[in-house]
Amino acid sequence: MAEPPRQLPLDLPHEAALSRDDFLVGASNRAAFELLERWPDWPSPVVVLAGPVGSGKTHIVKAFQEETGAAVISARDLREVSVEGLVAAPATVVEDAHLGVDDTALFHLLNASRQAGKTVLITSRTWPASWKVTLPDLMSRLRAATPVEILEPDDDLLRRVLVKLFADRQIAVDIGVVDYLVVRMERSLEVAMRAVEAIDQEALAGRVKITKPLAGRVLENVHKGI
Repeated sequence: MAEPPRQLPLDLPHEAALSRDDFLVGASNRAAFELLERWPDWPSPVVVLAGPVGSGKTHIVKAFQEETGAAVISARDLREVSVEGLVAAPATVVEDAHLGVDDTALFHLLNASRQAGKTVLITSRTWPASWKVTLPDLMSRLRAATPVEILEPDDDLLRRVLVKLFADRQIAVDIGVVDYLVVRMERSLEVAMRAVEAIDQEALAGRVKITKPLAGRVLENVHKGI
């Protein structure tokens, strides 16, 4: 029996819900969420938020920016000339410090923010000790920062994240498919996002319902990087 013809799925835009109300809280990210809730009453003016890829740092930053009006800049783009504009905002977020940052620019930002009574949130996959900081005064400031860690999601959080990701695409998927994915996939929100997108595309292309066998085939390819 011939297989039904596959159709080319349209890459229609969909927007992930990244507000604070959409943030799913679990044991792995509770400390980060509580940090967001407490702003601007933080333990210190500078917070370093560290976690693996796909752990939810981007969601935290988006929600934080939405709630506070914070200025957001990539660590690689930070320059001394950027400092004045950044400090004018209610708070500043420096993203992905593990990729490298201008020591002098970051030091000036932390000093200027402290003098202005502002806060700085720095995100990274690693802690400052591995950033190859060469400016002793900057390392001193970073040691005084409050460390907050996001861990890989547990099963409960991963299950809720998958349901949300399917809902973001307006897909009502059987909870059995979600449970099937949870016990077989890597503990990563990034993998969850890639898996849901790939499953959606495969179901649309084949004009079929999302089932466990389909989800399993797609997940295997996602894990292989296909």
